[in-house]
Amino acid sequence: MFYKCDRYDVKGKSALKTGEKYYATDVGMRYNLFGKKNVDRGHILENIVYLELLRRGYAVYIGKVGDNEIDFVTIGEYGEEYYQVAYSTMDDKTLERELKSLDMIKDHNPKYLLTMDKDPIISYNGIKKINVLAWLLNEEN
Repeated sequence: MFYKCDRYDVKGKSALKTGEKYYATDVGMRYNLFGKKNVDRGHILENIVYLELLRRGYAVYIGKVGDNEIDFVTIGEYGEEYYQVAYSTMDDKTLERELKSLDMIKDHNPKYLLTMDKDPIISYNGIKKINVLAWLLNEEN
């Protein structure tokens, strides 16, 4: 019913033994368990992205860089990629918070910020902000 997602130290390039998260195998189960009260769209969106990353064949981890968390570190055929997921980053403080952990990573692997915002693809210091629906449909290029 749930996938366990381990934590990954970006600097040390290794899985950590604590701090894992769990994601539902079916987002609809969430409604069954919790009802429609206190719906957190950001967490639901994060769960959907997690399931899609698994479907695309990645090994998926929760990233840790310093004291900051990265929603997902993926390891696939072409190396590592980093993902932050936020429902919206139209507020400058939210955008700054979501970019901060990705900005702390000093390697040159791809970094993505996935949101429901309808902006065109924007790059912030090499971090691509993409509409999550376009990403899910592989229409982001």
